[in-house]
Amino acid sequence: MFNGLLNVLDFGAKGDGATDDTAALQHAIDAAAERQAAALVPPGTYLCSALRMRPYMELRGIAPFGYRSPGGSILKLADPKAHCLLDITGAIGCGVVGLCLEGEKLGEAAHGILLDKLDYGKEEDAFRIEDCKVARFSGDGVRLSRVWCFSLRHSHLCFNGGSGLRLRGWDGFILDCWLSGNKGAGYGAFEENASNTLTGNRIEWNAAGGIVIHGGNHYNVTGNYIDRCGGSGIALLRRRERGCAHFAVTGNLIYRSGKWSEPGAVESAHARFEGAQGLAFTGNSLVAGRDDGGAGLWSPSYGIVLRELSNAVIRGNVLHDASMQQLLHDQGGHGEGLILADNPGRLKVPTP
Repeated sequence: MFNGLLNVLDFGAKGDGATDDTAALQHAIDAAAERQAAALVPPGTYLCSALRMRPYMELRGIAPFGYRSPGGSILKLADPKAHCLLDITGAIGCGVVGLCLEGEKLGEAAHGILLDKLDYGKEEDAFRIEDCKVARFSGDGVRLSRVWCFSLRHSHLCFNGGSGLRLRGWDGFILDCWLSGNKGAGYGAFEENASNTLTGNRIEWNAAGGIVIHGGNHYNVTGNYIDRCGGSGIALLRRRERGCAHFAVTGNLIYRSGKWSEPGAVESAHARFEGAQGLAFTGNSLVAGRDDGGAGLWSPSYGIVLRELSNAVIRGNVLHDASMQQLLHDQGGHGEGLILADNPGRLKVPTP
């Protein structure tokens, strides 16, 4: 009896790690969309090329994966020519839940989950990605271009060749996720972006930085743990001469930033702000460090790097053992209304 779940095995999928299950999985997705239902992916390994999600349906699996290892309901990319594994473009209101997406580092710039629209359209995307692992894609783990309203929760985006999440758009909730070990940023927004909330995420060991935002506005960045990023832990930078505006960055712990940055470079900082307006950076704790087990170089060089800010408050942050060269590296050029005060701390003295 139909109970809102369609089992992909009933559509011919094998999940044996040897059979190409693309056609069977797509058939199940299409059938679920016709009923506004969910296609259930039982535990197994399903080899496939790109799958296209449909509006108002879910693709749902079982998610007992590990930090480094896949597990449960695994969709594994088997086509090096595929541009992604799950294409959610146009799939308004869809859900991707409890799946382990494995990229096998195939192809060039193949993304795990992709939304790629020509324009923003008249209706919110309103999709949900929950309890998923998206790992080892040659491109970004999740790439959203011209997205409008979505949530990404309780998911692990890790070990991808691009960013964990790369976003162009607005009105997103990124909550309680791991963004780990990506070669790009953990969270990267390089085109137009606004009105996004990042709360309670662990953003760690990303080569190009933790949270890297160019020219964004209206963000709430609260309660994240940002650890051992190659560049700055958080960087708010210009895009086409436009700086970031209206940011509340509070209650974050930023640790061991600048792992792969040249000592003394501005990228070797826990926080780097250039051209920002309306920024509140308060109540954050910044700490220097080195690799696990006492290996690697101590970093970063700077606690906070700031340049050409206006109507901004950088106050009440703790920089105890925060950096190796300078706690506050002020490059000047500020406009009116900068408050820079009450940020106590000391430089880190390296230990053997």
